[in-house]
Amino acid sequence: MRVHGNERLEEAVGKMSFGRLVLAVLALALLAAPPAQAEEVTRESYKEVVEPVCKSNAKANERILKGVRGKFRSGKLKAASRQFFRAAAALRRTLRQLRAVSQPPADKAKLAKWLKYIGIEANLFQKTGKKLKAGNRNAATAMVIRLERNANLANNQVIGFEFRHCRFEPSKFT
Repeated sequence: MRVHGNERLEEAVGKMSFGRLVLAVLALALLAAPPAQAEEVTRESYKEVVEPVCKSNAKANERILKGVRGKFRSGKLKAASRQFFRAAAALRRTLRQLRAVSQPPADKAKLAKWLKYIGIEANLFQKTGKKLKAGNRNAATAMVIRLERNANLANNQVIGFEFRHCRFEPSKFT
């Protein structure tokens, strides 16, 4: 007589001792377990991923904001405003890319604050552009001061990462 499906399993289990049965169940559970997660993200691996993103943003800002200080001083405020609007858009694109990168679990709170400051930075670029477009030189100057202060706060959040390109330095351009 031929034994089918569950009957064969019951027959095999009936012949096993309790200890062997437990070992067999554990072995099956290990085989059925999903593969281990990828390596945990470290500060170093995070830095390796975000530095090229920040580097491209820094190069874009150099190109976008080239000569903005001279335009401001010579009274070409509307031309300067367009540069600030473009810089804001570039920083928002960079922020979206940075948010997509997996973060080290131990630094999630710190990086969340850093990313929040980057968002504020993009908004301040936009507001500065609006003030310049309206011809309000004093208000634009106040925005630039806030921009520099915010950049310092952002940089202080991630000082332990020792970023090179992910340090915000608006004073280079404004």
